[in-house]
Amino acid sequence: MSVTLKDEKVIDRWSMVIENGRGNGEQILAETEKFIRESEAPGVEFERVSVKTSWLKGLFGQKREYLMASNEGLSDYRMFVTARDYGKNLDVSWYLTCEPGFFKRRFSMAITEGASDKALSLNLDLFEQQDLNAYATVVHHCLIRAIESMMASTGQDASKIERKSRGFLGIS
Repeated sequence: MSVTLKDEKVIDRWSMVIENGRGNGEQILAETEKFIRESEAPGVEFERVSVKTSWLKGLFGQKREYLMASNEGLSDYRMFVTARDYGKNLDVSWYLTCEPGFFKRRFSMAITEGASDKALSLNLDLFEQQDLNAYATVVHHCLIRAIESMMASTGQDASKIERKSRGFLGIS
């Protein structure tokens, strides 16, 4: 599956670079998938996807592989997890996105007089906020566990992992 991911859709993010981690990206993603499955988080699903940042860039082959996690009750929200070699290092990150469907986006634009295409999507009731926070936190913790496992197997200090995300939820 191919997904177009534009920066304006990102509402929360987390990243770190693991020194001398090159070659461990697949292990991180596979273990993250395993830990998500083991968590038995209700409604949370995941799949590997090819991500591009625009139709044109995708046409010219600019795309990257991500693990996309979603929650059936929060269809506007998806998390994209990646681990890629960056020189001798490993760049690991995730992005939580909000992408309302066509009609919800148009209606949001109409009621906010063009100020926001996410007005209805970001207007979550208490239960939806709780579910979004739990879903994103579970995926985040599964990724952290995978990183800790990889760092332990390579003799690195996992205490250096920055755990707090930057954005809408501030997950830690």
